Amino acid sequence: MQSIKFGTSGWRGILAEDFTLENIRVVIQAIADHLQEIGEAEKGVLIGHDSRFFGERFAREAARVLAGSGIRVLLCEDDTPTPVIAFELLRRGLGGAVNFTASHNPCEYNGIKFSPSWGGPAMPETTADIEKRANAMLGEVCYRDMPLDQAFRAGLVEEIDPKTEYLENLRGKVDLEAIGRSGRNVIVDPMFGAGRDYIDSMLVEAGLMVQTINAQRDPYFGGVSPDPSAAHLGDLAARVKADSQVALGLATDGDADRYGIIDADGTFIEPNYILALLYDYLLRRGDQGDAARSVATSHFLDAVAAHHGFAVRETPVGFKYIGEFIRDGEIVIGGEESAGLSMRNHVPDKDGILACLLVAEMVAVEGKSLQTLITDLYARVGEYHTGRQNLRLSDQLAASVGGKLDNPPESLAGKQIDQVITIDGVKLLFADGTWVLFRKSGTEPVVRVYGEARSGSELKQLMDAAVQFIES
Repeated sequence: MQSIKFGTSGWRGILAEDFTLENIRVVIQAIADHLQEIGEAEKGVLIGHDSRFFGERFAREAARVLAGSGIRVLLCEDDTPTPVIAFELLRRGLGGAVNFTASHNPCEYNGIKFSPSWGGPAMPETTADIEKRANAMLGEVCYRDMPLDQAFRAGLVEEIDPKTEYLENLRGKVDLEAIGRSGRNVIVDPMFGAGRDYIDSMLVEAGLMVQTINAQRDPYFGGVSPDPSAAHLGDLAARVKADSQVALGLATDGDADRYGIIDADGTFIEPNYILALLYDYLLRRGDQGDAARSVATSHFLDAVAAHHGFAVRETPVGFKYIGEFIRDGEIVIGGEESAGLSMRNHVPDKDGILACLLVAEMVAVEGKSLQTLITDLYARVGEYHTGRQNLRLSDQLAASVGGKLDNPPESLAGKQIDQVITIDGVKLLFADGTWVLFRKSGTEPVVRVYGEARSGSELKQLMDAAVQFIES
């Protein structure tokens, strides 16, 4: 029997293989026991799910197990975005939230994401405790449950719809009037996921003409992964490019915690650039303060911070680390190259809905395309070009790569290494501000290679040298 293992964003598995009703009940019982031990169970737990197959059933099974432990449950009526669950958890002061989602993974996956009372993704010490408890129960019928109709009658389970309050909160963070004044059209693609009727409804409220595609629930996500990357947004890009009246294409992933942005000419804009643009825009809008990013995210953000007299906090990969700074009000914005973003006085978890609406506001206020805005920002802070490559290793290389990373070279691509950072993987910084990062996957024989340089040609040389270092 496969053990339960929580990764960066919770426990994920393949439906009917390891993600089964029996294993789900065990994990939920482990969460119930964890909450009772730390004294948070009496505050109650929110349960939600995205648009994946069997989401409602999984959520109701979780409610039965929590009710069996005497824990009050608020159950989302419909599939619900991750940031909405985080918002409702904080708004109601609950002890935690359980979200059935596999985010941007393919349709055969599902997962459990647990959020503690502070609203961000659970930290490693929390998930380690839940893992330990769950694995000790595997193969045994040791969970407690209560029939759902009995739990409803006892007042232990109540169905809610958190959408209205979440959208009202967004109205205080996004200038809908400014968006409406632009008069430009937008195409929205929720990718058949839980983000349906959020971004588009807000833009219609602002007064824009909005087209929405892939807006029905489809547990197969149209046959592709619900990942708002360039590889999966070809249809959205083509539609935007074909219509001269459309200023933007805006997409969210399966649980709407990640975003994808298409410029007016159909060009996909990397999240690294969106993060830097939005930070600069928020600072010029009047927000003041530092930013945070993961170790794998572009230093374009750092250049913006330095230009305005602020600093950037660097974290390991995983939004939970950035979420702590948001929770404590220490940063204006935080984000990751993998399209996670949130801001001060908002949820300490990724919010693709917020990100898309902020981009819509920025483009409306500036009256320029995103690529023009990037060029303008380059003129003020310098150019930054980033790359990423996943290297699948042979058994021999997989066995040797750890030793290589423990003993990095003194130079790479003709550049002397100025500093080595090991908060997550091995990051080699060069004196001119360029860098490469090597991160081993914890689940497969893969090394992820990230790099950044000041031109496209320089980036290619740097990435080629980094790949050669691993593969030689």
